[in-house]
Amino acid sequence: MNPTPPNPPMNDEFDDALALANGAAGLAPAPPPRRPDPATPGGGTAVSWADARAAARAAGRAGEAVELPLSEALGHTLAAPLPALTDLPAFDTSAMDGWAVAGPGPWELDEADPGILAGDSPARLPDGHAVAIATGARVPENATAVLRREHGFAGGGRLTAPDTPAHGADIRPRGQECRTGDLLLPAGTAVTPAVLGLAAAAGYDTLPLTRRPRAEVLVLGEELLTEGVPAEGRIRDALGPLVGPWLAGLGADVVATRHLGDSADALRQALAETGREGGVDVLVTTGSTAAGPVDHLRPALTEAGATFVVDGVAVRPGHPMLLAVLPDGRHVVGLPGNPLAAVSALLTLAEPLLRALADRDPDEGPGTARLGERVPGHPTDTRLVPVAHRSGTAAPLRYHGPAMLRGIASATALAVIPPGGAGAGASVHLLGLPRN
Repeated sequence: MNPTPPNPPMNDEFDDALALANGAAGLAPAPPPRRPDPATPGGGTAVSWADARAAARAAGRAGEAVELPLSEALGHTLAAPLPALTDLPAFDTSAMDGWAVAGPGPWELDEADPGILAGDSPARLPDGHAVAIATGARVPENATAVLRREHGFAGGGRLTAPDTPAHGADIRPRGQECRTGDLLLPAGTAVTPAVLGLAAAAGYDTLPLTRRPRAEVLVLGEELLTEGVPAEGRIRDALGPLVGPWLAGLGADVVATRHLGDSADALRQALAETGREGGVDVLVTTGSTAAGPVDHLRPALTEAGATFVVDGVAVRPGHPMLLAVLPDGRHVVGLPGNPLAAVSALLTLAEPLLRALADRDPDEGPGTARLGERVPGHPTDTRLVPVAHRSGTAAPLRYHGPAMLRGIASATALAVIPPGGAGAGASVHLLGLPRN
């Protein structure tokens, strides 16, 4: 397979595109020019991609614990260990449809007796007797086994079988899964449908949970249209529809998405007021992270007294991304305005921050895969490349420029390409993508 051709150079990505083209041609990359880094005020040095993710994780502190009913617990995280409130099963139960029997056969059987159904409280079973029983029903006292229906023959007031079932056969004994007080799940466990089922079986009506972090999205850019086709120099807003659901997929409750245009005053006001009363933990902005004439985010954050945790990352696309903390503790994640660059920032900064705020373990993603073809690299920065992976092989996708979404829309993961690139067959780490 031929290497994927590099994307056309775009604005300040020209040097990156040139480096990729040189790499595709087998040429040694030229040293990057000595120029102020647009990702940091004053031309500072961007942090490595791995360090940026670690810093974002360290910046988050788990939210307060809340008690919620099972119907509202999905997607939260357990704030405390979950002990069993009862034995599971709570009593001996039948594992099969058939007959509960006491002792060796043949057994006396009242064929007019409808038998024991789930939810019944059966009487003691005398020695030498049998009674019909349904799966999940409580086994009567003194029963020694359950004889499966296909193994027994009933008639004339008797039950016979070729062989007497072994003692305890097809009986789920009380406490087989757990005993009262046993640890079912540790704190920090994400509440999934299966966790809800286990909690209900163990007797829980409510759960102690870490509150999901709340986020608001601020879309910046006067040129953005919210409907219709691009026209007269204006383009459709792709990030407004993308970022909110992406954050929700990362575990946040998104309370609003607002368009602010390019007004510095509107941005300053939003930073001062958004979420203060509603308990918003994270403000996610799109655009305004570079150093253009209408890129007001960094000056507005500085005026607001914010502390910059990450101010530029050595990653392509998306190197001007940032993470800051306002004096009142709200976090601000600044995504670049180009769509794939914004996705890069979501996975680099927003994902580890939100997992920390939700008290979840770091996401290990889908693991690693071997590249199906060579992927050129940036001379000094990590690259995040959309791939389709299957059976341990990752195929790089075309349309991976910073302003493109066509590749990521078809991707199953982003491959982490180290500086200098990776050859065909090289093992690379994969970043998972929200699927809903």
